[in-house]
Amino acid sequence: MKNTPPRPRADRIADHALRFVFALNLLFFLLFAAALVMAATARAETIACTGKDLIPGLARDDPAKLAAIRAEAAAIPNGDGLLWKIEKDGAAPSYLFGTMHLTDPRVANLPATAQKAYDASAAVVVETTEILDPQASIKAMAERPDLMMFTDGRTLDQLLPADKIDGVRAALAKRGVPLAAVSRMKPWMLTSLVAMPACEMARKKSGAAFLDLKLAEVAKAQGKDLLGLETMVEQLDAMNALSLDFHIQGLIETLALGDRLDDLYETMLVLYIEGRTGMIMPVLRSLAPDDTSDDGYAAFEQKMIEARNTVMAKRAIPILDKGNAFIAVGALHLPGDKGLIEGLRARGYRISAMTGP
Repeated sequence: MKNTPPRPRADRIADHALRFVFALNLLFFLLFAAALVMAATARAETIACTGKDLIPGLARDDPAKLAAIRAEAAAIPNGDGLLWKIEKDGAAPSYLFGTMHLTDPRVANLPATAQKAYDASAAVVVETTEILDPQASIKAMAERPDLMMFTDGRTLDQLLPADKIDGVRAALAKRGVPLAAVSRMKPWMLTSLVAMPACEMARKKSGAAFLDLKLAEVAKAQGKDLLGLETMVEQLDAMNALSLDFHIQGLIETLALGDRLDDLYETMLVLYIEGRTGMIMPVLRSLAPDDTSDDGYAAFEQKMIEARNTVMAKRAIPILDKGNAFIAVGALHLPGDKGLIEGLRARGYRISAMTGP
C-alpha cells in the first residue's frame, strides 16, 4: 500500500475550519444561539467587516487552480441559482429559495423575482419556526440541556489541551465572552462564537435580522401559513451526534485561522450573491485538499447534510402537494447529488431554476 505523506499543518487547520464554516451556515440555530450568548455578555457596537473575496487573488496568482475549481463546480448538479420553481400535476407551483443565515445587508432581502413569488404564496416554509420565539433556546435547553451544555461536571478547560487554553480564552475575550462564563458550553457552541465575523455578531447584537427570520415574521404578520421543516432540538441533535474530539479539534483549529475566517465568509457571500452555490465548497476546499480518509468529516457530511436533506424533502412533500408555497432554506442544502433539489426530483417533482434579479 502506498504511504501518503502527512499534509502540512496549515492544510489540516484549514480543513477543520472549513468544515465548521460550512456547518455554521447549515444550521439555523447556531447563529441564533450564538447571538443570544453575545447579547447576554457584551454591549452592542458597530464593527466594520474586514473580509476580502479570495477569488480575484486566485485568478491573479493561480488561474489554473481557479479553472479546476470552476470545472468541479460545473459538474455539481443544481449549483447555479437561488430560486427554483417546483411543479407537479394537480398542484399549484411552489418555489424553493436558498438563503444564507447571515444579517449582511447584501443577503438580508429577497431579490425581486423571489419577492414576487413570496408575495403570491399562501404558505411560507423555513427550516424552523422556533426562531420567532425569543425563548426557544431556553425551551430547547430545558428539554435537552445535554445538547448545548456539559451536564456531567466536565468543563471545556478540562477538555482542551493545556497548551491551547490561553488561545481559546483570548479568542473568546476578543468577542467579549469570558471563558469562565461559557466553560460548560459544548465546544461547537463556542466555535459558533469565534468563527462568525465580528461584524456579523455585532449586527445580531444590535437587533439585525437575517432573511429567514424576516420571511417568517412577515408571513406571520400577513396571516400566511407558516411552517417549519425541522425543530431546534433536531438540529442540535445532528451537531451533537458528532464526536467530542471532532468538535474540540474544530474549535482549536478554527481559532488558529484567526482573521482568515473573515475572508472565507466574504468569499462565500460573494459566490452566494452571484448565485453560484455549487462553487462555494470547491473554492473553500481549494485552500486545503480534502482528506478522503478522514472518518470524522464523512460522519459530519452524513449527519449534517445528507440526513437533514432527506428529512427536509420528506416533510416538504405534503406542503408541495397542497401547492403555492414558498420554501426558504440554507442555500448549501440545494446543490449536489444528495441535495434537496435532487431529493425532491426523485419524489416526482419537476424543478427548474428561475432567472432574473
